[in-house]
Amino acid sequence: MIGEPQPAVVELERAGLIRGKVLDVGCGTGEHTILLSRLGYDVVGVDYSPHAIAQARENASARGVEARFEVADAMALGTEPVYDTVLDSALFHIFDDTDRPRYVRSVYSVCLPGGLVHVLALSDKGRGFGPQVSEREIRESFGAGWTLEALEETTYRGVVQEAHAEAIGLPVGTRVDEPAWLVRARRL
Repeated sequence: MIGEPQPAVVELERAGLIRGKVLDVGCGTGEHTILLSRLGYDVVGVDYSPHAIAQARENASARGVEARFEVADAMALGTEPVYDTVLDSALFHIFDDTDRPRYVRSVYSVCLPGGLVHVLALSDKGRGFGPQVSEREIRESFGAGWTLEALEETTYRGVVQEAHAEAIGLPVGTRVDEPAWLVRARRL
């Protein structure tokens, strides 16, 4: 948690790639939901962790932003396509080969036809900051039912935690920009 939105997500918004009703899946402490709510988007942030949702609500309140947050399972987001944009910042890469297809199906089920899914995921070109995915894993995940419009290299900003300090060779608390993928997939 860096206490601010990911630069790559800020750029997506500035480029006009976030539109309509928005789902911020795996919202954590709510930085992206807060940003988009402040900018006037109809957005809801969801996370599996009740603790994260409580923290997100506190963060929004402390900033004077009315933002909606709900506890939800990313593997069972719903059965009705209602979102024009789905944002995933650092969730996709935590899933293994078994769970990744289930997750993508769940996102598909709530994304309107023609809707966009944006994924910011740690790249396998990184130093071990956390779980990582390859370009192949992304392409395989967004196959049938999707058009992969963009798969670009970018960075994910994070803070080194105890679990990653040795692998990265940096002290705990150090801010880093790690290699990441920025995916734009359109639901058919």
